[in-house]
Amino acid sequence: QVQLVESGGGLVQAGGSLRLSCAASGNIFSPNVMAWYRQAPGKQRELVADITSGGKTRYADSVKGRFTISRYNAKETVYLQMNSLKPEDTAAYYCYLGGGAVYWGKGTLVTVSS
Repeated sequence: QVQLVESGGGLVQAGGSLRLSCAASGNIFSPNVMAWYRQAPGKQRELVADITSGGKTRYADSVKGRFTISRYNAKETVYLQMNSLKPEDTAAYYCYLGGGAVYWGKGTLVTVSS
């Protein structure tokens, strides 16, 4: 069984920064893809950024240049550095692991005040 535990969410003013972390544990298939998704109230869940075991990254257009995804393979941990946050970034952020099967974290709330 694989578990994903997110941390780092919170309340921040527009223009501020937050760093999300997600630690995976259990029987993890490699190679894999780790990612961050987000879901704002009343909206569908959307991909924010993902990163492969080899370090290849993709970003949603809305966060390019502001967010950076990274991972530490030895600890199966993925990070999301979020800078220049905007009120529209307010959402629940979910960690994702895809490899052999798909796993989701329970989410961490990010609130950006204007």
